[in-house]
Amino acid sequence: MRVAIVTETWPPEINGVALTVQSLARGLAGLGHDVELVRPFRDADADERDEFEQVLLPGAALPRYPGLRFGLPARGQLQRHWTARRPDALYIATEGPLGWSALAVARRLDLPACTGFHTRFDDFVNHYGLGLLTPVVFAYLRRFHNRAAATLVPTAELVEFLGSSGFRNVRLLRRAVDTHLFHPRHRDPALRAEWGLAPDDLAVVHVGRIAPEKNLGLAVRTFEAIRLEHPRARFVVVGDGPAREALAAQHPHVHFAGTRRGDDLARHYASGDLFLFPSLTETFGNVTLEALACGVPVVAFDYGAAREHVHDTLAGARVALGDEGAFVAAGVALARRIATAGADVARPRDAARSAVAMLSPAGVAEHFADLLLALGRRHAA
Repeated sequence: MRVAIVTETWPPEINGVALTVQSLARGLAGLGHDVELVRPFRDADADERDEFEQVLLPGAALPRYPGLRFGLPARGQLQRHWTARRPDALYIATEGPLGWSALAVARRLDLPACTGFHTRFDDFVNHYGLGLLTPVVFAYLRRFHNRAAATLVPTAELVEFLGSSGFRNVRLLRRAVDTHLFHPRHRDPALRAEWGLAPDDLAVVHVGRIAPEKNLGLAVRTFEAIRLEHPRARFVVVGDGPAREALAAQHPHVHFAGTRRGDDLARHYASGDLFLFPSLTETFGNVTLEALACGVPVVAFDYGAAREHVHDTLAGARVALGDEGAFVAAGVALARRIATAGADVARPRDAARSAVAMLSPAGVAEHFADLLLALGRRHAA
């Protein structure tokens, strides 16, 4: 099967969409399928070789997000290309102008196409002073995804929500995590010492884009409450984004580790004791799985990855959506439990790891391939 994947974000950009799409592409290739990647061109691409056949198209910088781009309309280029090299199925991961172009060409050339619902843009606009646009953005997303034969989402909760909100043909495609890369063996006493921690001190960690929609103010408030009981505790924030400078100025005691990748990222996860994830704007939250795989208990709101995978109370805490007081209380309680575990200190880490130990990337790739094959068969029928 020849699959064209259309995306407006791709590594080395660091975000959940880019990394998820890369994992799906690698999974399909590992199963022997031909994968073509359609995405915006970046200046760095002239010096890079990628593992996939690529169609690079014009793009533009995304406002307020340095380093991220969106694709410009490209119907003519895509129609000429897919007429000459016709794919068996399309997967369109992003809803920008390039995604619209791909959907339009798929209809014109009678190609089976499905989309991925990766980002709650309707929630994002609230955090940039544009709350009145929320219903408009949601209607835009619904219109976009309903032009495809199916929309793939990562949780049963989202299948139900979108289905009840007028989205048609919503299908579940669960997320995976690389449990070989993200593993407790990466815990590094030397890194913890760099953070100013003694062996028994508490490291509270957050990983993600530092931006208003990530609700990091709540993470800081939770850490401040934890620090009242554990004065030597340290809060480590891994990542970068438009709100980093202001957050660092307001909270000089927070350690900002910057962007990390690969084994270094796993080392930062695994060297923590507690992971705080206060975001309310995720469709899933891949970082939750990565933290759990590294054996780090998680405090998160009760939706997305946390609802799917945090069931053992030793592995973390799920808090009612939007209840910030309960989030702070859960963080303090879990920190207290971890700090006083004594000889049982391994139990929370083992519980966190076991919550995601069976989420195989190969299994998700097989399911993805089956969905695409079924889409092609239905389209042909």
